Amino acid sequence: MNIIAPLILFASLLLPLHSASAEEHQNSNANGGDTIVFTTLGRSEYEFDIYSLSTTHPPSISGEIRITDGESVNFNGYFPSPSPALISLLPDANLIQPGDDSSPLHLIYVTERNGTSSIYYDLVYNGDSDSKSKRRSVLEAPSRVQIPLLSNADDHRSGNTVNSFKDKPSLNGEFLVYVSTHENSGEPRTSWTAIYSTELRTGLTRRLTPSGVADFSPAVSPSGNWTAVASYGERGWTGEVEELSTDIYVFSTRDGTRRVKVVEHGGWPCWVDDSTLYFHRRSDDGWISVFRAILPESGALSTESVNIQRVTPPGVHAFTPATSPNNRNFIAVATRRPGNDYRHVELFDLERKEFTELTRLVAPESHHLNPFLSPDGSRVGYHSCRGQANGRRSPLLFLENIQTTTSDLSLFRIAGSFPSFSPAGDRIAYVEMPGVYVVKPDGSGKREVYGGMAFSTAWDPVRPGRVYTSSGPTFATERTEVDIISIDVDAVDKSSSVRRLTTNGKNNAFPWPSPDGKLIVFRSGRSGHKNLYLMDAEKGETGGLWKLTEGAWTDTMCSWSPNGEWIAFASDRENPGSGSYEMFLIHPNGTGLRKLIQSGTGGRTNHPIFSPDSKSIIFTSDYAGISAEPISNPHHYQPYGDIFMVKLDGSNLRRLTHNSYEDGTPAWAPRFISPNDVVLRRKNDSSCAFDDCHWLNKNPTLKGSKISC
Repeated sequence: MNIIAPLILFASLLLPLHSASAEEHQNSNANGGDTIVFTTLGRSEYEFDIYSLSTTHPPSISGEIRITDGESVNFNGYFPSPSPALISLLPDANLIQPGDDSSPLHLIYVTERNGTSSIYYDLVYNGDSDSKSKRRSVLEAPSRVQIPLLSNADDHRSGNTVNSFKDKPSLNGEFLVYVSTHENSGEPRTSWTAIYSTELRTGLTRRLTPSGVADFSPAVSPSGNWTAVASYGERGWTGEVEELSTDIYVFSTRDGTRRVKVVEHGGWPCWVDDSTLYFHRRSDDGWISVFRAILPESGALSTESVNIQRVTPPGVHAFTPATSPNNRNFIAVATRRPGNDYRHVELFDLERKEFTELTRLVAPESHHLNPFLSPDGSRVGYHSCRGQANGRRSPLLFLENIQTTTSDLSLFRIAGSFPSFSPAGDRIAYVEMPGVYVVKPDGSGKREVYGGMAFSTAWDPVRPGRVYTSSGPTFATERTEVDIISIDVDAVDKSSSVRRLTTNGKNNAFPWPSPDGKLIVFRSGRSGHKNLYLMDAEKGETGGLWKLTEGAWTDTMCSWSPNGEWIAFASDRENPGSGSYEMFLIHPNGTGLRKLIQSGTGGRTNHPIFSPDSKSIIFTSDYAGISAEPISNPHHYQPYGDIFMVKLDGSNLRRLTHNSYEDGTPAWAPRFISPNDVVLRRKNDSSCAFDDCHWLNKNPTLKGSKISC
């Protein structure tokens, strides 16, 4: 029978922890460098390349072109009209010959490669695949010119960091217009996403989004005079993870002035001319549809003066529209049709009010995202994951290096969840749900050490080869059967390698041992609320159980500092049940409780982990809000998580990751790992194991509507 002793009687047992030597837990690298690894939910399970089909010929496998080079993740393309500034970047201007029948394809797109996100310009020859003699992959074409449009030098000149997210590019003559997340908004849970314009010849950059405002999905008008964006304006993001309740604003592309809201509730704008916009939003009947906004040619511009018309009919979700200049015949859209699990690109005839299917006829069991049209409307582009058809140049990575701005920090995305390092740094434990695995940092020696459903891992600091984890389902109630187990990963007899340290099954999770190995802090729902407890590390709760926190709220995701002084944890105690979690610190004897990070109204600050010197904490948070419209990406349950670092006094808050995915469960390595990818093996194919946005599966009731196709 377990006995919960008063915490005050237990305080004296904790005093030796405060004076315990921390040398074993300091970073062992001679130059004092740090290494952090983290998980990106779903990111390692797909790769994108940009493809194209003709809009004037029936779609066919032989007629589809893969434009990008099959390396890493390439998405959100744009067909530019080559400007003098763009051509000046080419190593030889003679690569473009006016009137030549073999004119190359010009493509601007977002790519994630070499550990950072950037915008590339590709000039690809032999792009016309209408001839049966042409291969579907332009990777086999005789020539490709590839130019990064935002080099690291340009990034630093404009104040960007090498790993800032850059999205939805378009070209306006001499200027590249795009999204970046490199400037801190200064407020918790406020998006850092803003629109920038960079002069291609000089790299000089101007922010077009007002301070304190976040803009998404920019589109430049055919004349280049106007840019339209989806934006919350001064309202700010409220935590939405499905369709955003943004509005459409337009402003001067030159300097961001003359900013006006023109549409209430809309996203992903695109221009057909300087007075006509298309955008998507959820209709009153529940279907996500494309709408047209006609701006007045004279007089005051406002939401009252703009004429809004629904374009696509009910019965199908149609979104992320694309147009070409002065094209009043058709638009391109992504669709999700009832009964089909895949997102496809279709054309919608504006006169006949009919859809024409494209990608379903080419690759019916692949997702196709974010269409875009060539300036003459003859080609439609999109990105897709095709397995063997793309990603063949990319290796399978165990640790993917993510560039940072300092040489003494290496940052890695790991192919697994809840990683933790052994005290010597020679092994990593992680989970795959189900299963707990142990592997060397070079990716070799991978072994399953526990086959059940488990989450979180932590190594014992004094007992070699012992890993603690939570056995049971995630995101469960207080009464769900989840228990703390210890795993002897070096046990010869696997049947006796697992010991259960808690026995009541009342959602006991997130174990973390004290630096002297005597105690474990964990969260438990045994009182009816999830609070923190301490127990004997060797005998479990039968050897002693002490309540560390108590209240009608949730305290969870705890970790112990290597010097023994502090326990960090996430808690909703300031607004119980709201889903809003702040980060707190408390001494192991129950004193000194204080809040370290205020995550903002409804915000989340989770999975805190101490640095080896106990002076800093890494954690995952929506502190920087959302970075892109969720509908433009594959499904992510929480498409806003990024990895942050902060000092224990709350100073020097740093954002380490920038993307539109869900980054989480970080870990701090006890020794420096060189910033190079760790390759497991070459890929023969890509799994493309991802889902479309789950909320697109919801189809409103059809009332006799028939969709023309």
